[in-house]
Amino acid sequence: MKSKELGSSGEKFAVRYLQKHQFLVHETGFRYNRGEIDIIASKNDTLIFIEVKTRRSHRYGRPEEYVTPEKQRQIRMVAGGYLIQKGLLYSSCRFDVLALSYDSKKGFEVRHIVNAF
Repeated sequence: MKSKELGSSGEKFAVRYLQKHQFLVHETGFRYNRGEIDIIASKNDTLIFIEVKTRRSHRYGRPEEYVTPEKQRQIRMVAGGYLIQKGLLYSSCRFDVLALSYDSKKGFEVRHIVNAF
């Protein structure tokens, strides 16, 4: 599986994982200006902006380590655009990371980091 395919498979897996855990998925791949948020969902009256990172190995670090301060800034900016567009400025929200490790024999391993930043 190539990198782009792995990322796409990871995001599809993440949506199923969230739905299985009673999250309501509102949007995937939301774009605003030059940024994107992988998944926008909600649970218990909280709007959740979710970054999905998928890796085959930890050779160069764990998936969540790729959500750098610069990436976090970009996600916050896109989230602000989403809140303005949808008229949700005063909504309770948070930022999560779904860190997925993929093994061709075992499939995906998930680490859901709540309030990651």
